[in-house]
Amino acid sequence: MAAEAPGMANRPPWSLRRRLLAAIVAASTVLWLASLGIVTVIAWHETNDVFDDALEESGYMILAATTDWEERGLLAQAGPGSAQRRKVDMQYQVVVGGRVIQRTGGAPAQPFVNGFDDDGFADIEVERRSWRVFVVRDEARNVEVQVGQKQSKRYDILEELLEHLWLPVVGILALLALVCWLLTGRVLQPLRRTASAIAAKTPDDLALVSLAGQPKELLPIVQALNGVLGRLGAALQAERRFTADAAHELRTPLAGLHMHVQLLQRQHPDLAAPFRKLREDIGRVTALVDSLLALARMDPLSREHLVREPVALAPLLEGLRAAHEQDAAQRGITLTVRCELDAVDANPPMLQIALRNLVDNALRYCPAGSRIEVEATLVAGRPRIAVRDDGPGVDDASRQRLTERFFRVLGQGQGGSGLGLSIVRRIADLHGIGLAFGAGLDGRGLGVTLDFPSANLS
Repeated sequence: MAAEAPGMANRPPWSLRRRLLAAIVAASTVLWLASLGIVTVIAWHETNDVFDDALEESGYMILAATTDWEERGLLAQAGPGSAQRRKVDMQYQVVVGGRVIQRTGGAPAQPFVNGFDDDGFADIEVERRSWRVFVVRDEARNVEVQVGQKQSKRYDILEELLEHLWLPVVGILALLALVCWLLTGRVLQPLRRTASAIAAKTPDDLALVSLAGQPKELLPIVQALNGVLGRLGAALQAERRFTADAAHELRTPLAGLHMHVQLLQRQHPDLAAPFRKLREDIGRVTALVDSLLALARMDPLSREHLVREPVALAPLLEGLRAAHEQDAAQRGITLTVRCELDAVDANPPMLQIALRNLVDNALRYCPAGSRIEVEATLVAGRPRIAVRDDGPGVDDASRQRLTERFFRVLGQGQGGSGLGLSIVRRIADLHGIGLAFGAGLDGRGLGVTLDFPSANLS
């Protein structure tokens, strides 16, 4: 496997949805601003055309009106006129012989333009202010009208337009971000469904993930995962089949070997001690084979297909005590049973195997003079079966590994396969039983509790 770059392991996971949203919003914002810039340029040119048309139309209208002024003798009375307070703020001058004889209040006293030979527009600067001026001439009467507008007024209108537009633009971008967030969430929903389906899988569930309804982009990942699950399932099946076949094939020769050792022990009583040790070794190997066979049979099972029925606890626990009474007496250990429950819903053979393994484990590791207690009680509305002893116990670090296969606590000086508690864990998982390890009797030794679901109460 390729090594990770330094710092990659500690980097928090990133969100595909957020990156997708950021990319969409960023691209949309750039395009929106670009389009807004284009619209602004077009609007600026169109606004200039409209204002230029207004200047031109005003110039011709004022020139036409000068006929009435001449008839009434008004042109000789030069004056500032009245200032226009409108936003467009157009100012005009009536110029005769290069002299302003009539003007508005905002127009300068001198002509906007001098020596302008024809009608048209001019961009000039008066008193450090830029003006747009239209000049219309009447050669016959030697009269010209100059209508001007400050460029700043046009910019003011454009700025006012932008001031009114920025809030809707920001609102639309925020709405776009919200819509994109909702849409990306909806688009990524198949990814979350697939992730949930994968997360819901258990070690016993290696069924392939369904390809129905998967998006095209996700299909290669799901197909690759299904390939891994298929190969893993095949490997586990082969391992379980090999374990079951090997355990089954070993039982018969081990039983025959045990019988031959007994026969040889009778024939050679002087070798009783070596033969007894050999029989004990054969017994341990036989127990290991039985445990492997039990695990091989239970591994393929699932909780949904487990056959359960009400199991009467009083006769089960009493039979357990009777089966281990002689072994406990030989070891000088007191074995007691206390039952306050009628029954639990479980698979009878598996429950018997689990309790037998717990008692066997306690008998193996408790020294002479110890006590072992098996009790069935109701705790917080849930049935509990506990096996506790006051033996040497197990440290906290080793308790976390007790259910690992072939794990044995070092320094105990006792034989065993290291599979007994693994079998108990497997049985507990199949039943949905809570398995916990804690202190034993009087705060000493080891206590193992099996907490059944409340539905198991009978």
